[in-house]
Amino acid sequence: MMPFSAYKTVGSVLKEFQITYTESNFIVETEFHVSDYFREDLEFTMREGVVDNSEFAVCENLIYPVIKEVWKCYYSGFVLWSHQSLTYDQYLSGFPEYILAKRSILGKIVFDKPYFMIVEAKQDNFENGWAQCLAEMIAAQRLNENSEQDIFGIVSNGEVWQFGKLKTNLFTKNKQSYLLDDLNKLFAAINYIFRQCELLLNAEIASQN
Repeated sequence: MMPFSAYKTVGSVLKEFQITYTESNFIVETEFHVSDYFREDLEFTMREGVVDNSEFAVCENLIYPVIKEVWKCYYSGFVLWSHQSLTYDQYLSGFPEYILAKRSILGKIVFDKPYFMIVEAKQDNFENGWAQCLAEMIAAQRLNENSEQDIFGIVSNGEVWQFGKLKTNLFTKNKQSYLLDDLNKLFAAINYIFRQCELLLNAEIASQN
């Protein structure tokens, strides 16, 4: 078995799976109200806690709280999975940090397709982070059996957030990065991704009816 973490460079993933790479600013910042409670809680965590001594700490203290805050507005259609096994074949398997997946009609504990978004935490090696995230996005795309559907990716060290998307065999990385220091812009970017996932989910539901 070759875990996602075995992929170390974006170039090697592009070559192995014949994916084309491009860069553009596809994110359309979509306003999101960040509550005072959330701001104060994050401030407290960053001031008093050790938030970045490991990838686990980055996930728990910085990435998950931010993603969860947006997910709460979209939970009726989606489940946000943490460290859930994702396996396509022996070359594409492992445990992405977070996966946004369709909420199954069988209940929240059923890991159901399609998968819409993959989130990877990397302390500071974004090249390594994107190699891993892109491999996970390819696995999700193949499991969904619909290469026309966008799969979104986020790689973050908690402070800096980068975004990408995969459609058919084209990977587009958003040129602009977002910072935890500018919560309004960061949340607007993440909200855009969730809104796109919601549109994709609604289209899928409509096509089945």
